[in-house]
Amino acid sequence: MIRRLMSVAVAGSLLAGMSTGALAHPGHDDGHGLAAGVLHPLLGADHVLAMVAVGLIGALRGGRAVWALPATFLGMMVAGAGFGLLGVPLPYAEGAILASVVLFGLLAISSRRLPTVLLAGLIGAFAVFHGYAHVVEMPENSSAVLFGLGFLAATAFLHAVGVAIGVFTSRTILGAKRTAASSHRPLETLTPASDQN
Repeated sequence: MIRRLMSVAVAGSLLAGMSTGALAHPGHDDGHGLAAGVLHPLLGADHVLAMVAVGLIGALRGGRAVWALPATFLGMMVAGAGFGLLGVPLPYAEGAILASVVLFGLLAISSRRLPTVLLAGLIGAFAVFHGYAHVVEMPENSSAVLFGLGFLAATAFLHAVGVAIGVFTSRTILGAKRTAASSHRPLETLTPASDQN
């Protein structure tokens, strides 16, 4: 459990260090359409951490969660984007996004104990706010379709990074457990056959 917490903490710290402009989302006016859509989730630490965490949670949970949780996030993010395009207000969207980073971190720690349906529900609810924020912060002269395809592609990429981290972490922990278990063999298995008389 401690190793798992350390792995999640290290991965989160690395991702936070790689991300630029925490919560500021710089550069929205520099690109149009597809490029702006791709850059939006990649330039905000809140989006990067939350989206990588979704992949990580799926990988640590295993089974169908590996694809179901990222797919749920993507689908509900599109719904949130629809709210933004229709002008439906979602109050406290930035606060919900920030809360998702914390919640998803906690879910990564406890994901094996929670049903996939519950994880999908929680992740999907917060994904609505992420989609809404993407569209509300879209440059005015961008194509909504191209921008949307860009942020979907970037989000899928970040989910894949999370899955890769989760798979690597799980295999590393499993390997360490196997090594530890094999080093605690009973004494008679360590004694040469000629010395057992």
